[in-house]
Amino acid sequence: MLKFDEKKQIDSVNGALALRGEIESIVDKICASGFDGIYFIGIGGTYASSLQVVSHMKSKSALPVYVENAAEYITTGNRRIGEKSVVIISSVTGSTVEMVDAVRLVKKAGAKVFGFIDVKNASLAQEVDYLISYPANEQLKFFMVADRFMYNNHEFDDYYRYYEEMDKYLARALVETEKSADEFGSEFARKHKDDKIHYFIGAGNQWGATYSYAMCYWEEQHWIRTKSIHSAEFFHGTLEVIDRDTPVTVFVGEDKERPLSERVVKFLPRICGDYTVIDTKDYELKGISPEFRGNISHLVMHAVTQRIDAHMEEINCHPMEIRRYYRCLEY
Repeated sequence: MLKFDEKKQIDSVNGALALRGEIESIVDKICASGFDGIYFIGIGGTYASSLQVVSHMKSKSALPVYVENAAEYITTGNRRIGEKSVVIISSVTGSTVEMVDAVRLVKKAGAKVFGFIDVKNASLAQEVDYLISYPANEQLKFFMVADRFMYNNHEFDDYYRYYEEMDKYLARALVETEKSADEFGSEFARKHKDDKIHYFIGAGNQWGATYSYAMCYWEEQHWIRTKSIHSAEFFHGTLEVIDRDTPVTVFVGEDKERPLSERVVKFLPRICGDYTVIDTKDYELKGISPEFRGNISHLVMHAVTQRIDAHMEEINCHPMEIRRYYRCLEY
């Protein structure tokens, strides 16, 4: 399989899961001190991850949790963020301008910052109050934070049973998903490698995945034009520009917003002859209890789309690492 190192991927996921004790200690300290709001702040891909985790908490928790776009925050601010607020961020390099400026502003407002910074000696890592440095697995790390907050708020009674399953089965389940999805990824890439525009649709914790995959992967890394649309909004505009030959892909997860995407899937055959449905229910996830599948369906979807990316990159002879403008020009 292209760009697939089974052992490396298993070790990476298990390494992230092994951070749970450290994450629990930090979240427990924050909870002991009290807080008036939890704010996930990001930009681009980290904003998409923030959308996912806030969606995860929205239907499960009464905690005051919010998502902020870093660029918006540094221009408009948010008067709710203050001394009793906790801000959670993630950054690979620790050098993204919007994130650096946003963290400085929330610190000025008195908020505590919990940061996942992959480069531990980055300047941004020195700005946060609580730091964990471990590469990749951003969504998993965010969800572990969210789950501990909910457990401490008596909203996740199955917390330990859930993470016992994750520790035992998640890494293997994700690599097996990639293996199962490889042929599909190759066929999908060959079919859509020259698309003039492609519409991606999703909801729930798949909405962040949809938004990120369209923008951060197909536009930024493959240079293919896309539009991402929330399943709930599809029937309020986008359906009018879909015809027989419009490429459309629907990400269907297993959380509470699944019916929103199922509605789109049911409708599409009436107007479109070039639609694809990627449903996380189609993948086994051995060892994962049915009631927990929705919590990780965004990770399952990422495992599937990684196979599309690997084949798209080879077919188009376009390395995903190259950029024309991003971090290449001043802007």
